Amino acid sequence: METQEQKILDFMSDDDYVPMKAKEIAMLMRVPKNEYHEFLEVIGKLELELKIEKNRKNRYKISEKTYYDGYYRKNQKGFGFVRLEDREDEIYIAKENSLNALNGDHVLIEITDEENKIKRAEGKIVRILKHEKDTVVGTFQYNKNFGFVIPDDKNFGTDIFISKKNFGKARNNHKVLVKITKYPEKGKKAEGKIIEVLGNVNEAGVDMLSIIKEHQLPAKFPEVVVEEAKKCGDKVDKKDIPNRRDFRDEVIFTIDGEDAKDLDDAVRVEKLQNGNYKLEVHIADVSYYVKENSLLDNEALIRGTSIYMLGRVIPMLPRELSNGICSLNAGEDRFTLSCIMEIDNKGNVVSSDICKGIICVTERMSYTNVQKILDGEDEKVLERYKPYIDDFKLMEELAHILKNKRLENGYLNLDIPETKIELDIDGKVVNVGKYETTFANEIIEQFMLTANETVAEKFYWLDAPFIYRVHEEPDLEKIKELNKFLYNYGLKIKASKDNIYPKEFAKILDEIKGKEEERVISTLILRTLKLARYEAENKGHFGIASKYYCHFTSPIRRYPDLFIHRVISKYLENNYVIDEEEYNVLKKQAEDRSIKSSEREKVATEVEREALKMKMAEFMESKIGEEYDAIISSITSFGVFAELENTIEGLIRFESLGDEYFIYNEERKILVGELTNKTYKIGDKIRIRVIRASKELREIDFELVKEEK
Repeated sequence: METQEQKILDFMSDDDYVPMKAKEIAMLMRVPKNEYHEFLEVIGKLELELKIEKNRKNRYKISEKTYYDGYYRKNQKGFGFVRLEDREDEIYIAKENSLNALNGDHVLIEITDEENKIKRAEGKIVRILKHEKDTVVGTFQYNKNFGFVIPDDKNFGTDIFISKKNFGKARNNHKVLVKITKYPEKGKKAEGKIIEVLGNVNEAGVDMLSIIKEHQLPAKFPEVVVEEAKKCGDKVDKKDIPNRRDFRDEVIFTIDGEDAKDLDDAVRVEKLQNGNYKLEVHIADVSYYVKENSLLDNEALIRGTSIYMLGRVIPMLPRELSNGICSLNAGEDRFTLSCIMEIDNKGNVVSSDICKGIICVTERMSYTNVQKILDGEDEKVLERYKPYIDDFKLMEELAHILKNKRLENGYLNLDIPETKIELDIDGKVVNVGKYETTFANEIIEQFMLTANETVAEKFYWLDAPFIYRVHEEPDLEKIKELNKFLYNYGLKIKASKDNIYPKEFAKILDEIKGKEEERVISTLILRTLKLARYEAENKGHFGIASKYYCHFTSPIRRYPDLFIHRVISKYLENNYVIDEEEYNVLKKQAEDRSIKSSEREKVATEVEREALKMKMAEFMESKIGEEYDAIISSITSFGVFAELENTIEGLIRFESLGDEYFIYNEERKILVGELTNKTYKIGDKIRIRVIRASKELREIDFELVKEEK
């Protein structure tokens, strides 16, 4: 259905149209009197977005220039970039053309110079449609009769002036939340009022609280939502048991990290008489408790996902559900949505069934103990779980089969270690290292991938309204850029416009396995790939080389999983027949919730990354002057990033590289010394010294240690 905006634009674009006043346009478009006020609002919006403009006689016409809207990403040096929806590359905005826009603002721009082989497209901001933030977290600095707040977001663009009457209870070096009362204009700083004092910058927990407030995360659940969660109780409703398949007599396990409390998946494997395997993946039936449009549902949609911030979790659902009735705790009856698959010895799912179930988990296992069982070396653990050793061996057997099949299909096994940060009781960092995974982790990974694929394929062919996890193939230009680097190692990804296959990437990953360059090349391949997102349309998943993929296995912590559980339940309850009206409602919900969930996932990723950067910088603050071996992880126009063995990354600015001037060769992604022709490239081993670390700025700086002659 054509929108009112488009109807007005089409009307004014007609060759016979002459500029008119709003009333005349409404009359000719036959806008009913009771809709005239809404019509004026649409006209006002089009004028704000510069899609239409007034002439000298105050009559409307289509704007002579073309303007584009996007979001401004400001650099601390003053310039910035705007990403437009239909363009791959961002538009450069010089400082003098930024209109005092702040980081994250929704802006309207005019493109002043199109891109060419030498430089990217340039533009200027002509209007700020909406400021991204009206509150900012920062450090308060006191100066007698006035003060100012230095924002934690170093790219925000301005300190915030605070008059004495707006100090509140803030003291020098307090971390505060400030409400912006005046945005910067004509060279003047922003002004604000302190509305919350978070604590002293060095106080335990204030750092994580700062990130929560900075990103406006809902740290607490409204009391009415918690009360609704409590009404779900802590025992299953016996009246609904007859409507479910009963798995309570089976030996079923949860396998998670030691600290996990929200256990939403449980598994069982059985060898069938025909030589095939039966894999059962039981997922907490969260949608049974979180009803559509309930307070719990609305709150979960706002949050979109649980966020994990180093010892602190901002959950999607209240703990009464996430750790209680929805968590598949050992020895407790729990409702599930269960995916039962028969898998042959080549890893093919030959048949499957999805049903509502009830289970009682036999044992709550940890990855550590499962791996000890598989290794067969810890006598104490082997004795403790003696009755189940064969179960875990069978799981291992099936997981190997599933993984080998994926690798044959082109599954991108990117072995990039995650960072593990250990905190003391006060939240201070005591150690940073790599998060070690074992094949026990791989077992659950392979089982969950298989269940997700099976569910996605089944509901794709049912043409059901659904949310898919989409990961599209990378752009050919980015592959060409990657190949320029791979050339140094005698490697190349074969690709053309019509032929970009995961297998080509997988071949490279297989070839570098165990070699020194593995980490660097894996990271560059990851940067070449597009970001995965949620969509209502199935477009496949490039990274796992799968035609059909969704997120079905974590409804406690991800909204898309919860939504498709709801869809699956409707289909199961109605014998797979949905009427047209309900179908259309679900279809629209799938589209809307896909967009919302993708947005919340981006926020969660950024928050988790910022928390890591902050704690890494905190750890390195006590390491100033110390030397480490490192590898060059990336090269930019302003310096070199180097990564330590423990995954911490720091910047070596050009002035810290030595006594000569280095030229950045963007084509080859290398630095070349002007005098000595000394080159630095990604993957080079170097020795660095820590010269600066700032928890506040979340930055770490290194310098190159000169080689001894």
